[in-house]
Amino acid sequence: MKLSKPSQLFLVSAIGLILAAFLTACNIVTIDYLFVTTSGGSSGGNTGQIYTFAADAETGALRVAHPAVSTGGDSPIAMAVDATYYNLYVANEASNSVVHFAVASDGTLSQKDSVTTAEPPVALAVNHAGTYLYVLTGTNSATLTEYSLSSGAIGSATVSQPLTIPGYETDALVPTAITILPNGNNVYAGLYDSSAYSPGCPACVTSNANPGWVFGFTVGSGGVLSPTTDSPYEAGVKPSGMATDPTDRFVYVTDFASNQLIGYIVQGSGELDFMVNGPFKTGNEPGSVVVDPRGLFIYVTNGLDSTVSAYSISLPSGTPSAAIATSGSAINQTDTQPVAVTIDPALARFVYTANHLGNSVSGFRMNSSTGVIQPTQATPYPTGNGPTALIAVPHGNHATESTTP
Repeated sequence: MKLSKPSQLFLVSAIGLILAAFLTACNIVTIDYLFVTTSGGSSGGNTGQIYTFAADAETGALRVAHPAVSTGGDSPIAMAVDATYYNLYVANEASNSVVHFAVASDGTLSQKDSVTTAEPPVALAVNHAGTYLYVLTGTNSATLTEYSLSSGAIGSATVSQPLTIPGYETDALVPTAITILPNGNNVYAGLYDSSAYSPGCPACVTSNANPGWVFGFTVGSGGVLSPTTDSPYEAGVKPSGMATDPTDRFVYVTDFASNQLIGYIVQGSGELDFMVNGPFKTGNEPGSVVVDPRGLFIYVTNGLDSTVSAYSISLPSGTPSAAIATSGSAINQTDTQPVAVTIDPALARFVYTANHLGNSVSGFRMNSSTGVIQPTQATPYPTGNGPTALIAVPHGNHATESTTP
């Protein structure tokens, strides 16, 4: 049968579109898998879900990589991954549980084991050696628990350390964040004193203690935790997020109530001293903070503004200063109420935020020389309801970039 001229043109066009789509698909190179926890949906009787996205190497755009899986509990609030990127841990606040997942090379998650905590978990971290998992728990009291790890599996609790403010031992404390120096020598936990800080309820304030605190511990043989000199350290009003730089020299804490970023210098045994020129201004209600893998830039989510602030780090002093965009603004718009932020570990080129009220992830491409970020293609990317945390693992063998993209 001989096709008419219009039919021939239509056939050629159709083949061209199919070929273009095929080639476009072939050109997608995944550099990272991004995992996002939400409380929406139901799987296996639990409301907690983990959404898996693949990040494109060229654009940073996200696409769904696998169907959502259950977190093994309700109200997931935090995630951590070990240095091998083969083991992922999820804290389920409403279920009093921490669940361990194995991460396959294609980003597939499989649930392995779990532990039940005495109080709701709120934050967790894994040391670089992959030997200890640290879990911060509590609602009106705070406890730092250290669990042993063996090939990713969660073992027994080796240390359970109650956190109390000297002189104010009966105050109600709300734990918020945890971080570990990359060398594994020191662990830091953040909390605020709700007996001293209770916005909207002046009658509830029964203590004259400083509201915000950071507790520091040195990790000794067998995982023994010893308080660092002069711990705990004042940390504004309501510390909300914590991060360290990759050289073990600096610790950064966001103060949700005072709209500031507090910088500390790590001394020889892990004790903390304030950076003399801090604290540093953020947007309104800063929550999560992350330092890029090279220790050059800091990114902070501002929940009330729905923005992420970018800072460059002065390497001698650790001082953050605003990374100014070409538009003259250091503020970058996200979807509604960002609560968590991460940087892709494969190339350190892309920044992502989990937006709790936006039910989405926002993506940004980083200029690796200046720290300035610009929105990625098609951002924001829809998730389930109420995302609370996100974390990325690299796919393939990539080296962190050091030049302008």
